Amino acid sequence: MNHPRRRFMQTLGSLALASCSPALLSAQQPGDGLSKPVFRVSRANNLPRKEAPPLDQALQMAREGLGHIRRNVDDFTAVIVKRERIDGELGDYEYMFAKIRNRKVADGQLQTPLSVYLVFLKPSSVKGREVIYVEGRNDNKLTAHEGGFKGRFLPTVSLQPTSGLAMRGQRYPLTDIGIENLIVKLIERGETARQYPDIQCTFRKNAKIKDRVCTVIELTQPTQRPDLEFHKAQIFSDDEHNIPLRYVAYDWPSHRGAPLEVIEEYTYLDVKLNVGLTAADFDTHNAAYNFYSD
Repeated sequence: MNHPRRRFMQTLGSLALASCSPALLSAQQPGDGLSKPVFRVSRANNLPRKEAPPLDQALQMAREGLGHIRRNVDDFTAVIVKRERIDGELGDYEYMFAKIRNRKVADGQLQTPLSVYLVFLKPSSVKGREVIYVEGRNDNKLTAHEGGFKGRFLPTVSLQPTSGLAMRGQRYPLTDIGIENLIVKLIERGETARQYPDIQCTFRKNAKIKDRVCTVIELTQPTQRPDLEFHKAQIFSDDEHNIPLRYVAYDWPSHRGAPLEVIEEYTYLDVKLNVGLTAADFDTHNAAYNFYSD
């Protein structure tokens, strides 16, 4: 069996949602200037408590952001950085440049399918890898190829996003990618959390994700329960656009005083909304891409 090809197919798949870097190069011209993600959070300036409980305020913000995206955002580009814990092991940061066209439905009919293009920027082990997925096309399979030296010899492949090979080493399928899908997941988790009286929710202003000013919503679930997915989570919401740019979740500490361990973290950097993406941006035969070699 061709072992490099098998390993490649096993690591492809979902690239769900992403951390931030002060030294990112232009998203359209990926390079080697990427560094470990950093972000800044103000410890003061808590928002004043209003009549509604803080978690209800957070859920309302999320619903408003979701409505805004569904009404007004057709597509976007971004640098996505993700890090996930798989089988108890926290992986490396993965940086990728993304083009995403949002799914649009009108009168119960699909008008625009979810469309995704990704090119990996870092680490070097995946740099140059490209992935395309268009809902309903190619039997709903993603198309992908390896980058770098291996890309010269390994073929372009098609995989079901939820197949065993595509999901190997991934927490979520590729079809879950995007800011809209992230908001949907946050609302679902917030609705679950609000059932319990010991839930804690706080707000902090003046956080920074690169050059974007954000409000941080921090959710703490003191009691570990089967239907709760994290002990603590932070959502960085862009103050101007009311969309989440960063989500990080931590597991319950292994013992009293132990540091919290990251379960998953995703950050969207250099987000540009409504750039006018077309079908060519999600075409594997696009001359700017490297899916097929002559």
